[in-house]
Amino acid sequence: MTRMLRAADTTRASRRPPPPTWLVVALACAGQFLVVLDVSVANVALPSIRADLGLGASGLQWVANAYSIAFAGFMLLGGRAGDLYGRKRMFLVGLSLFTLASLAGGLAQESWQLLLARSVQGLGAAVLAPSTLTILTSAVPEGAARARAIATWTAVGAGGGAAGGLVGGVLVEAMSWRWVLLINVPIGAVVLAGSAARLAESRAGDGRRLDLPGAVLVTAGLATLAYGISQTEAEGWTAAATLVPLAVGLALVGLFLAVEARTTAPLMPLGLFRKRSVSSSNAAMFLCGFAMFCMWYFMTLYAQNVLGYTPLEAGLAVVPSSLAVVLGSKLAPRLLAVAGARTVAVLGTLVAAVGFAWQSTMSAHGSYVTAIMIPGVLMMVGAGLSATPLAALATSGVAPGEAGLVSGLVNTSRVMGGSLGLAVMSTLAATRTAGSGTPEAVTAGYALVFRTGTAVLVAGAVLMLLWLPRKTPAR
Repeated sequence: MTRMLRAADTTRASRRPPPPTWLVVALACAGQFLVVLDVSVANVALPSIRADLGLGASGLQWVANAYSIAFAGFMLLGGRAGDLYGRKRMFLVGLSLFTLASLAGGLAQESWQLLLARSVQGLGAAVLAPSTLTILTSAVPEGAARARAIATWTAVGAGGGAAGGLVGGVLVEAMSWRWVLLINVPIGAVVLAGSAARLAESRAGDGRRLDLPGAVLVTAGLATLAYGISQTEAEGWTAAATLVPLAVGLALVGLFLAVEARTTAPLMPLGLFRKRSVSSSNAAMFLCGFAMFCMWYFMTLYAQNVLGYTPLEAGLAVVPSSLAVVLGSKLAPRLLAVAGARTVAVLGTLVAAVGFAWQSTMSAHGSYVTAIMIPGVLMMVGAGLSATPLAALATSGVAPGEAGLVSGLVNTSRVMGGSLGLAVMSTLAATRTAGSGTPEAVTAGYALVFRTGTAVLVAGAVLMLLWLPRKTPAR
């Protein structure tokens, strides 16, 4: 009887025509946009949150860290859960958590309520983000069409990060800080309704169970590492509050790898890293995230703390950069067909490095065009050009049962690279500034950040040239 019911369900599902590809791409990109937007959108609202809820300096730091730690810690678990239990199901679960947590955070009356809501937001994002890429790659066959779809996904994701400052500035000045979170609710509800009605379900379908020991170890390890990284800005790299969680996190990740090597149904099959496309693309994604993730943060600080821009003006100042990342992402598929993924990834990274080098010449009296707009455009054109081929390489040639896991790896590499990069760069800037608040001293700290980013990107370009496969691997 059970088999007959399953067969009937399968027959009914097969009668329903598949949703149009453009709709699948639009829904997946909408989910990714919300996830990335909330990494940065709350930054502009922090002064208002502090005044309203009475948060101290450490509490304000946790408004951002509570989200990013949960996001990074649960990403691999979210990706594997999509493979085993259904990508559409995990997309809906993650988006529901994210939307409800946004509502709770926007209505928070106490600081602990806001921090708890941000943590649940991060958990929802970790479940949602891998499914966005997996749903997209499952719906679009490998080749030029998938490259264009991934380019759109990359552009929307990068645009979410870029738009965070602008959206946050507009909402805070026009209404209140609460709308930085509440704006997710109507958008999330619309995407939920469309996804529930139109997305098709897909999964690995091999009957495996979730590797619970592996899931606990990797989630605890990544979350502890992310916590240790978040402590560096306040405590420094040599404090016990930083070193202990970093050491514990590394130990847990090492134990996770040992467990995965022995279990019969691992959460993360280590054999995946024998695929050159997977290992090299994730290493490159980590380095690019390390350098590029902090770009928006320091550009916004430079505009406000040195050039005297308001939060809204600072958000408007990076609009050309936001458009540039879309341009780079849309150019990438056309260049892929001519030059190949490795060449385009290297080219994009070097273009971004030129932008970082230009930005490192900033002064305390710089003009908008030469000190923000042009270098920002170069950085983001390069980011768009490099991210698309790296995501395409990482997900190409992967068996359907591992698609969600690989998508989770791509997002984890980028988020962990970005978190570590922001912590390292903040420490470098603070050390160079040496406690001085003069525009010249602050500018010198920011300039050091961009010089360091230039070196990391050049090293990343060399690594890509030597390690990325020449051709996109076949499944």
